[in-house]
Amino acid sequence: MTRLVALLRGVNVGNIKVRSADLAAMARDMGLEDVRTVLASGNLVFTADESPASLKRRIEKALRDTFGYDAWIVLTTADHVAAVIDAYPFEERDGYQPYVVFGSDQAVLDEIVEAASGLPEADEKVAPGDGVIYWECPRGSTVGTPFAKLIGKAKYRSTTTNRNLRTLRKLV
Repeated sequence: MTRLVALLRGVNVGNIKVRSADLAAMARDMGLEDVRTVLASGNLVFTADESPASLKRRIEKALRDTFGYDAWIVLTTADHVAAVIDAYPFEERDGYQPYVVFGSDQAVLDEIVEAASGLPEADEKVAPGDGVIYWECPRGSTVGTPFAKLIGKAKYRSTTTNRNLRTLRKLV
C-alpha cells in the first residue's frame, strides 16, 4: 500500500464547489483507505494499492460523476511531496509566496520552464524540479505576474496545478 496525494485542479473557485466531506466520502466509496482531506482547496491524501495511471483515471471519473465538472488531478506520492518540500530552492522570505507547480506530464513542465525563460523581467523566481516547477512571487500577485499568466493558459489546465509550500507541509 502506498500513501498518495491527489491534487485537484480548479475546485472551490468559480462554479465548481467540492466540499471536503463530500470529497472524502467519494474517495471512501471508491475503496481508498486512510482518506484525509486537507484544507478546502482540493487536496486528498489516502492509501491505495493500484497503478497510478489507473487510479488517476478512476479518481477523475469519480469527480466528474460526483461533482459534475471536467475534473483533472495530479497524482503523486506523499514521499514525493516531502522530497519536493525538502528541495525547495529559494529562501523563504517575508512578502513572497512560495509555490510549487505540480504536473502530470513532464513534457508540459519542460515546455513551461522553457517558455518562462523568455518572460519579461519580474520580481519572481522560477526553477525546475523533480516533476514540479518551483515558483516564488510577491504576495498578492499570484495571478498577475508573467509566470502566473503563463501557467494559467488553458492548454496547461489539464496537467498542472499549484500549491503553496505551507499547504504541502500540511499534506505530509
